[in-house]
Amino acid sequence: MDTAHVADSIDPTLVLLTVEEAARRLRIGRTLCYRLIGSGELESVPVGRLRRVPADAVNDYVARLRAANRATLAAAPMADAA
Repeated sequence: MDTAHVADSIDPTLVLLTVEEAARRLRIGRTLCYRLIGSGELESVPVGRLRRVPADAVNDYVARLRAANRATLAAAPMADAA
């Protein structure tokens, strides 16, 4: 196992992540991560010719997913209520 990749994925001191690192933290593929960035769902910033994802943007994205999931569950009719 490549320990450098494992260390990168859990290093809390990183402020900006590569798209690959952000994808690894989200446990998604690189292509999907670029799609999320392109749609604006996942924040990214240009650094010169590079594209980086702020580390806190990953947490913000997950928080939005969780909030949307909670709203969906709350809006769903209870099967036992009938």
